[in-house]
Amino acid sequence: MIYQVRHLTTYLYEKPVTFARCALRLAPWQGADQAVLDSHLTITPRPIRLDEHVGQFGEQVVTATIETPHRSLKILARSNVDVTRPRPVGALGGVPWETVREAAFASRSLDIASPVHFLYPTATTSLQSAITAYVAESFTPGRPVVEAAFDVACRIKSQFTYDPQSTEVSTPAIEAFNARHGVCQDFAHIMITGLRGLGLPAAYVSGYLRTYPAPGKPRLEGSDATHAWVALWCGGADGWIGFDPTNALVVAEDHIVLAKGRDYADVAPIGGVVLGPGAQVITVAVDVIPAS
Repeated sequence: MIYQVRHLTTYLYEKPVTFARCALRLAPWQGADQAVLDSHLTITPRPIRLDEHVGQFGEQVVTATIETPHRSLKILARSNVDVTRPRPVGALGGVPWETVREAAFASRSLDIASPVHFLYPTATTSLQSAITAYVAESFTPGRPVVEAAFDVACRIKSQFTYDPQSTEVSTPAIEAFNARHGVCQDFAHIMITGLRGLGLPAAYVSGYLRTYPAPGKPRLEGSDATHAWVALWCGGADGWIGFDPTNALVVAEDHIVLAKGRDYADVAPIGGVVLGPGAQVITVAVDVIPAS
């Protein structure tokens, strides 16, 4: 499936900003099951400098330096992406999850795709006995790893409430877990925390999810949004498989990957610093349009 993706972020400042440096992770992931056909950035006001590099987990990072005084900053990312990630057919399986744990800790590879990078906690996904115990209910002895992980995703979907007003990007997983409220970012952090608590390598994935309008209704421009889910290393044969706990899905062609990291802080689409007094207002409009 080929998608046209349009991601517009607008910053409105109360007072003029004299300097801004932004780290942008807005180019989709290039991989075996996802090909970036083209990707372009338009930034207003125009940066005095653009620097590009590959991040520590393979993400494309553009650093924009702006020295023109401004009260409005617009960052428009346009991409065409070919996703060839088929949905698993038949019953979910995989090797026993204990086998995956043993293989992960035995791995000596330090390349980008190595599971060892995603075994250990972060500030947002610190090990929590309550979350580990919650996830462990699905990981009974000898259970196939894919089946068990999908069961966790389904339980989070059914037992937690999606609530955009309940958390922020810095909310630790344990706070969202205790409240049983959150958004896709929180549900991904919770699942990752529990999987790592069991010794399984789990990554945070940022990206987009194709959405469908209600029957008989037009697709509203700018109504899509960024999304987040979990990638679990399921052993050498199966590799990394995505699980979406917000929607109880195994990730397939409806998901478009932007970046992968240990938690949200590694893959934030836009970060950086600005010099200027006063408050700011941020709006984001996303369109994910199937082209074929």
